[in-house]
Amino acid sequence: MLRGTRVGPNDVVYDLGSGDGRIVIAAARDFGARGVGIDLDAKLVQESREAAIRAGVSDRVTFIWRDIFDVDLSPATVVTIYLFPEVNARLVPKLMRELRPGSRVVSHEYPLGDWPPERWIQVASTVRKHTLRFWTVPAR
Repeated sequence: MLRGTRVGPNDVVYDLGSGDGRIVIAAARDFGARGVGIDLDAKLVQESREAAIRAGVSDRVTFIWRDIFDVDLSPATVVTIYLFPEVNARLVPKLMRELRPGSRVVSHEYPLGDWPPERWIQVASTVRKHTLRFWTVPAR
């Protein structure tokens, strides 16, 4: 997801529904980016914060315990998503409203409503194939 969106040191990666924090931590550790993870599960947020400390990136990442629809996404240059299709479809207006033109979005597995991806790839794991879909926020 991060390689596919060309994440680099100047990026701010927001992971919506960040779970255990692995995407945000990898963005900081492997690509030099800053990152923000947002999740509804307070326990996962705390575990993510602890994992960031262990990974040595706690100065570059933040984990927020909140609903993704209540967080301002405007600082993000990259948004990563692995959520259900219904949630993804609801996110499209928020992404278009809050993200700057040129911001990149990647969704693991599911589309973003009717917004057609610019490209998609399939990545094989030992268990199954995963589909990654990529978008760039257009000029207003």
